[in-house]
Amino acid sequence: MACRRDRSGGMMGKIWNRPQEEQDRRTQDMVIYRNIESEELSRELFSHFIRRQEVVKCWRREGGEWVIRDAPFIDDWSEEDYAFLVTCLKNTVQTGGFVYGAFLDGELKGFVSAEPGLFGGEHKYIDLSSIHVSEDMRGSGIGRTLFEAAKIWAKDQGAGKLYISAHSAVESQAFYKKMGCREAELYHQGHVEAEPYDCQLECPV
Repeated sequence: MACRRDRSGGMMGKIWNRPQEEQDRRTQDMVIYRNIESEELSRELFSHFIRRQEVVKCWRREGGEWVIRDAPFIDDWSEEDYAFLVTCLKNTVQTGGFVYGAFLDGELKGFVSAEPGLFGGEHKYIDLSSIHVSEDMRGSGIGRTLFEAAKIWAKDQGAGKLYISAHSAVESQAFYKKMGCREAELYHQGHVEAEPYDCQLECPV
């Protein structure tokens, strides 16, 4: 069981002025990145994590073309969602997958997960099942660092590409484009059926 609910959102970008960029660099220097173990995964771990994402526009595939459409809503997690997430991430760790977190002053501010095992034949995909950054830390570089860590882990597993069933919000897709992602050559039908509005992406490792 991989983390299917709201798989790869929470990656909205921001535009900073120079003083803010310098402050973010200092903050980034204070962030500690490390693997998250199964016994750590509980609701308490996410007590200072802010999932909230205000979505205004999303990408939609219509008639074989990608277009931007108005789709305003607030994306957030309920207690049920957090319980589901914890179960998913525990399963990822216990089955040999990758769960990696960003911590500031001991508080979780971002995380990424990737599932064990290759799929997609010659594409050698590994599934990046989730990547999220807390609302108060978006734009600080945490997302990029987490994504790069997942690429390194996937390459060590023999993967050729990451596969991402990604949130279709314009800001989320802008992040993935910056990371070098493109539309997947081969769609994972299970992901398409589970999240029909997601964008199916791949990224060479």
